[in-house]
Amino acid sequence: MAESTEVSADAARDRLRAIIEDVAGADARRYGARDDAGRSMDCAKIVQDTAGHYLAVYHSVLADGRFHVALGASGDLTTWRFVRDLGRGASQPTIHCVPGDGYLLAWEQEPRNHIAVRYYADRDALFAGRATRAYDARRSLSRCAEGTPTIHAVHPATDMRDWVVEIGGHYWWNCDRDRQMSATLTGFRTWRAEERPDLDAPLLAHGLGGNVGGRDPIRFLGHDFRVVEGQFAKEDFGSWRTFLCEEGTARAQQLEIRTDGGSTAFANPHVTALDAPDGRRALMVSLFLPKEGAAPGEGGPLLYYTTC
Repeated sequence: MAESTEVSADAARDRLRAIIEDVAGADARRYGARDDAGRSMDCAKIVQDTAGHYLAVYHSVLADGRFHVALGASGDLTTWRFVRDLGRGASQPTIHCVPGDGYLLAWEQEPRNHIAVRYYADRDALFAGRATRAYDARRSLSRCAEGTPTIHAVHPATDMRDWVVEIGGHYWWNCDRDRQMSATLTGFRTWRAEERPDLDAPLLAHGLGGNVGGRDPIRFLGHDFRVVEGQFAKEDFGSWRTFLCEEGTARAQQLEIRTDGGSTAFANPHVTALDAPDGRRALMVSLFLPKEGAAPGEGGPLLYYTTC
């Protein structure tokens, strides 16, 4: 997967789409993924840090009946070691590697469903759950909920009061349906959020009647894309589908994802470019397969990667 601006946007999109759609042809895949502590790796976001370590953040529902965000580590992208619990009442996490060996995490936090942001100075701090900075955003677009954060960019500075973080998310429009938002966090003290109907429009054009939810950016072959979840019918978990959007355009394509058993519903997409265990470049994909559209043995979190 050579990064090159010589490849056209159409060629890059077609190749990216083919990789995400072909679960059965992946180099490795794991349905119903769990860590070695037995926690379900729901909505996992997986990254490779500057030292080459594979890290994942994900949520699970534990015995207390609440969502918990966890950190996991792996050497092969298929088996995962539970590292630690990062927070209860927390879900839909994401992680971003910051220059200088730091890690920025964001998740959806209860009570008062909102976006929480945490910065960990290095790997030791992350593994110890020791955040250097913490920010909990006050809702400004919905009186009901704002969540599913995505970290689009981090602009660090010598003084952390000058840091700028670009975040995507959803807000519960009219306390009825999820719609897209974007926000800027400055210095871990100032939060500005805005509605993004321009990001909703390409998906709504497909006839979605439910939520437009989680999204993940991916730069592939010199072009920028987003994978986004969309729901055709409100409250119908079997109608969740995944879409590929090209940044800077109004184009969105529904992905025709093919699993071994023929599952039909796909939500909570995450895609990361990284080095596979054998050193080749690869795309790591995480999806959640709702039971309403899952083939036998395929429901829950799905992790797979394809070298390219």
